[in-house]
Amino acid sequence: MHLRPLPCPAMHPNLVDPQRAFVLLIDVQEGYRQALHEWERTVSRIGVLLRGARLLDLPVLYTEQYPKGLGPTAPELSPLLGDAPRFEKKSLSALGAPGLQEHVLALKRPQAVVCGIETHACISQTVHELVASGFSVHLPVDALSSRRPFEHDQALQKMLRAGALPTSVEQLLLEFLRTADHPAFKLVQPLLK
Repeated sequence: MHLRPLPCPAMHPNLVDPQRAFVLLIDVQEGYRQALHEWERTVSRIGVLLRGARLLDLPVLYTEQYPKGLGPTAPELSPLLGDAPRFEKKSLSALGAPGLQEHVLALKRPQAVVCGIETHACISQTVHELVASGFSVHLPVDALSSRRPFEHDQALQKMLRAGALPTSVEQLLLEFLRTADHPAFKLVQPLLK
């Protein structure tokens, strides 16, 4: 078999490009702490993703579902959000939060990295709407959860069938870097250990 040389190292459209992506964190709030399946693992992996996004200057947005009843974003994550725009909502889809849809469109970034909770509710409805709107949606599965594993698994399968792409936090960070020559490689590398 004779292989032709590639004209240049083109990026496959299923890979995340840090110049075209943003991170959307959905509803990781205190009210879910006792109920969520694998809370600590989920919050830890989201923390790694947020640290990496900050080091790579990716836009981050986050939502809180009815914070008066469900409380604020988990204190483990709040310091990592810095001045990221916060959107309160009562709708299940994050795109129903006042101002969020306009903010997302103004970013002009067609790749959405969606993480948070709950997979079968707010995550699923947001992802389906983003896919329907033409976004390439990347789901770090280790940074998603529901109260019940069954609900998480079913919603994940439905989102994948709709066109979302499964990934992990580490895989995303490596795709953002693409090479050990990236200026932020040595800063991001400790997050992968």
